[in-house]
Amino acid sequence: MAGLAQGGHAPVATFALAGVAILVGGIYLDSLNGLLPLLGVLCLMVAVFFANFWRDPDRPIPQDSGILVSPADGHVMFVRRERANGRRPSQTERDEQSIETDEHTGDWYPQACDNPLTFETEQRFEPVEGTLHDSDVWRVAIFMSPLDVHVNRAPRSATIIAMEHRTGKGRRRGPFAPAYRKESEYNERVRTVFEAEDGERTEVMQISGALARTIVPWKGIGDTLRRGERYGMIRLGSRVDVRVPAALYEPQVISAEDNHPQHPKGQFVKAGSDILFRRISEEE
Repeated sequence: MAGLAQGGHAPVATFALAGVAILVGGIYLDSLNGLLPLLGVLCLMVAVFFANFWRDPDRPIPQDSGILVSPADGHVMFVRRERANGRRPSQTERDEQSIETDEHTGDWYPQACDNPLTFETEQRFEPVEGTLHDSDVWRVAIFMSPLDVHVNRAPRSATIIAMEHRTGKGRRRGPFAPAYRKESEYNERVRTVFEAEDGERTEVMQISGALARTIVPWKGIGDTLRRGERYGMIRLGSRVDVRVPAALYEPQVISAEDNHPQHPKGQFVKAGSDILFRRISEEE
């Protein structure tokens, strides 16, 4: 049902009721030289801001087969073909000291997973140059401004098989670089892996921004979702990245890097209703 997302009713109601009460008190009791009406108006403005931020409109969900819908509202920052060249190390690999350490992104084992498309752990990716491999992925990055809807939706009908929270190296929270920068991919984040009935997997990364510092999952490991079903939100401006097998899908969106005259900031997509990827037919 359209309305406010989970967690939004209390702050909206609190500031709205406070604003009305203060305005009534200022009109019928004592305005304190106009301070009470001003404070009441400010409370109502905050309530309107919260209502806009926590809005959660219903969306028409496409019923086409072989598509993945956007998990977030926002402009498409970039669309890139990538290849995994590292992964988070196991304890054995740490003990063997066969790891690479980056000041900002942490520790990496310089070898991808045996099957990178299982997304069994967080992997390090690089842009593809030259020969294409079946293990390559497409990544679409979506920037969510503070004015966009911040509810995230499942890109496909699938079951959540992995959900992990990560921060920067040695940090309890953060880092919080502006979400529109590429380096923000290693901000505080929640990585979710969706597995369809046929075993195909999709990785979605909810990434906090300079202002957005709270990622709120509403679902967990083992939950089965419909295409376009709500599964969480990020509060204030942020970013969502999606990775899918490049051998199976083609991107259907225009990014800011395409320098398209009609989409200088990248195509604007809506969670649950706009198509990000379409499956490559067997004939192709």
